[in-house]
Amino acid sequence: MKKLIILGCISLFMLSCGSTSIEKSWHEPGTTISNSAENKTFVIAMVKDETSRRIIEDILVQRLNKNAEVSYNAISLAMLKNANVNALDDELRKGKFTHVLMMRLADINEETSYVEGTTSVYYSGYGRYYGYGAGFYSTPGYYTTDKNYFVETTIFSVKQDKLIWSSTSKTVNPTNIDKTVNEIADVVAERMRKDGFLK
Repeated sequence: MKKLIILGCISLFMLSCGSTSIEKSWHEPGTTISNSAENKTFVIAMVKDETSRRIIEDILVQRLNKNAEVSYNAISLAMLKNANVNALDDELRKGKFTHVLMMRLADINEETSYVEGTTSVYYSGYGRYYGYGAGFYSTPGYYTTDKNYFVETTIFSVKQDKLIWSSTSKTVNPTNIDKTVNEIADVVAERMRKDGFLK
């Protein structure tokens, strides 16, 4: 019984853990961004749904610093869809932005895995084995399918027009956009700090 309680606690812990992780990241060697007043970041979430875009950009700006701004106030969904580089350049110049952070859904795939069945057995005498085994018998294994969402986050230097940081995060079976974006923002910010890129 004690074993079952311990297994239950471990399962609850595993379920409570975030389902988002960084798969890979890269940064330009020797490059960092500080939270100083001279650095200003324009945040663009490249998604089709305006509500999702606003949620994503708001959360990212909240995580970055006071010198980051959402793009949805300046770039309409139609402008984003047309991907007019001149319009983006105009906004970056007008806002005196030093960096642009872009986030996009890079891929979605399904991953099937096999979960082994369980057998519960008590080996201390045939009577106890029989009594215990009658209530708990083998359960068959089964297949489960997870949906993996890969999100790419990039930061470019506006002055140099150059990629200076990039990451790909993986989220397994997301169910809520707010929760998922918060998880992605958390792991991205943590990786930036770990890379020594965000001071």
